[in-house]
Amino acid sequence: MSPPSPDDRDPAPSLSPPGAGFAVVVLTSMNLLNYIDRYVPSAVKDLFKKDLGLTDAQTSLPLSAFVIVYMLASPVFGALADKVSRTRLIAAGVALWSLATAAAAFAVDFTTFLIARALVGVGEAAYATLAPPLLADFYGPEKRNRVLTVFYVAIPVGAAVGFTLGGFLGAHWGWRTAFLICGVPGIFAAGAALLIQDPRRGATGAASGSGSGAAAVSWPEALVTLRGIPSYVYAVAGYTAVTFAAGGMADWFPVYLTRVRGMELAAAGTAIGTVTVVGGLFGTMVGGYAGERLKTRTRQPLLAVSAWSMVLAAGFAAAALLVSDLTASIACIGVAQFFLWFYNGPINTLIANSVGSDMRARAFALSILCIHLLGDAISPPIIGFVSDQTGSLGGAVLLVPAFMALGACIWLRGWRVVK
Repeated sequence: MSPPSPDDRDPAPSLSPPGAGFAVVVLTSMNLLNYIDRYVPSAVKDLFKKDLGLTDAQTSLPLSAFVIVYMLASPVFGALADKVSRTRLIAAGVALWSLATAAAAFAVDFTTFLIARALVGVGEAAYATLAPPLLADFYGPEKRNRVLTVFYVAIPVGAAVGFTLGGFLGAHWGWRTAFLICGVPGIFAAGAALLIQDPRRGATGAASGSGSGAAAVSWPEALVTLRGIPSYVYAVAGYTAVTFAAGGMADWFPVYLTRVRGMELAAAGTAIGTVTVVGGLFGTMVGGYAGERLKTRTRQPLLAVSAWSMVLAAGFAAAALLVSDLTASIACIGVAQFFLWFYNGPINTLIANSVGSDMRARAFALSILCIHLLGDAISPPIIGFVSDQTGSLGGAVLLVPAFMALGACIWLRGWRVVK
């Protein structure tokens, strides 16, 4: 099977199927809850470290367990989507991850905490693999960048709420309360998912190499095809490096502010939450807008926006760790967050547009596998291990801007060579 040509990739603009707006609202709300639940552990890391008697490396292993299970389960749900209603799979996944988040509140040791966080990965795999392809079937390629930008705005907002709420609840009522309260709302979101209509595959355009609604290709065939699509390969390769940096930043920067910069737990959570929501919200929106504006001004505008913004993100992230003044450090973290999130809408839109609807779930599932296997599944424990071995958390977190720079280089290369 040959890679799809630009004319094969859902070429014709079309009206969105009924219920498209409702789907955006529900799925974006789920994305918000997703990232609240994901980053609560980072906000209360030192609290459960002390209570459960863990090392720095061990405090990050639950996040790695979650990510590993998440990435391994994603291809499974990508295949199940061909046989089972995607909205039912999403609903089941959201319910499972919410219950698992709440279950962490009852952990009695490292093992039980690890198991609870790992189960969060199973639930999120169903949602994260299927939500973007579902939205792509509701909206044609001419609207996808805008719609996916709205969808991915929930990531920095959710992460910020997770940092802020987790830090506040942890400081006042303990880390167990933080997990319990943050896990409950997802149960209601799971019910709302059952009300979303599952549109026909390719409902907003023809599938690559076949008619609308064609059956998805097999995994072996999909892997061969995806490997031969340069835009997809460069997008995912850079995405992997950036996810390594983002995972390390999310998991260790709140602790960096308390341990290295001397901030109180609640204040550090609030600071990281504030700069994440402000920088991430505006960064995601501006990045999506810039991708639209550059369509007629440069080749591969989605790669161009992502690459150059990541150059700036890497520079400000490095400055945040090297300046001596606390206020300046937090300000640099905020600016780094702003540029870091530019890529969210553009890169995921590029992934969606690189293939036809018959292979979109496979493309996102493989992307999730790659960005987590070599990204945020390994960056938090690596930073923790370096911190344990060197006795310098400040030095260990310099891996964050280094991998931002690597992602920028990959996307810059793609911008110059992809046709």
